[in-house]
Amino acid sequence: MSEKMKNLIVRAITGILFVAIMVVCFFEVMGMISIFALITGLTMWEFTGLVNEREDVQVNRFLSTVAGVYFFLAVAGLQIGITEGFAIFIPYLLTIVYLFISELYAKNKDAIQSWAYTMLGQMYIALPLSMINMLAFQSHPDGQGVQFDTLLPMSIFIFLWTNDTGAYCSGSLFGRHKLFPRISPGKTWEGSIGGGVLVLIVAAIIGTIAGRGADAHILNLWQWLGLGLVVAVVGTWGDLVESLFKRTLGIKDSGNILPGHGGMLDRFDSSLMAIPAAVIYLYTITLF
Repeated sequence: MSEKMKNLIVRAITGILFVAIMVVCFFEVMGMISIFALITGLTMWEFTGLVNEREDVQVNRFLSTVAGVYFFLAVAGLQIGITEGFAIFIPYLLTIVYLFISELYAKNKDAIQSWAYTMLGQMYIALPLSMINMLAFQSHPDGQGVQFDTLLPMSIFIFLWTNDTGAYCSGSLFGRHKLFPRISPGKTWEGSIGGGVLVLIVAAIIGTIAGRGADAHILNLWQWLGLGLVVAVVGTWGDLVESLFKRTLGIKDSGNILPGHGGMLDRFDSSLMAIPAAVIYLYTITLF
């Protein structure tokens, strides 16, 4: 068996396991929280390791990772109703304050860079991933308690995977015009449009099925289409943002934790932008 075939098999097996774990976790509350807390921790650890390789940058990997995971769990606890009020975020704020003050004693050559990368990790990874809780847990229609929405957070990843598949297929067949050659030479307008169209088709199918019966989903067909479009467009930007990040660092893959698929940032780059965009979209349509 050739090396190329072996890599293809490894990539396929990893991809199937990854999708299976992601889908299954959305069917159980603690499963989803546990998996995404782990994703947050692994991604934060990977990010801090990458930026610490830059000259004059020294981010506290352990505390930054712990802070990111705690922030995710705090948002989850707040959404579920385990705790009420802002007090749950006090330990997180104390950690952030410590990370700033600790630079006074670290004797790094460029404290500003260390501060900047420390906060970038929280804003780029911990905050976006924690927003999955805003999609998964909503107040019950009668105002009593919180209900767990399996479909809504899962749909974000279904749309992202669909967008990637559609973009790859249509780009391979019809790709002529580069979308963003400075950042990602392989992406084309034709691929992006093809991915977006496929996402809209899938969103229409989900919206039609979810809108049937007595337990119809809170989103109607048009709102599902809007969500799909937002995820496809902003998810593509998320991919480009991570590509820019890797180009800045001069690396090809963010890691090798997922055989054949690179690192955690490589797998969740689109979702880091798409999840908060979905939250913004859903909260916006409830205002009008």
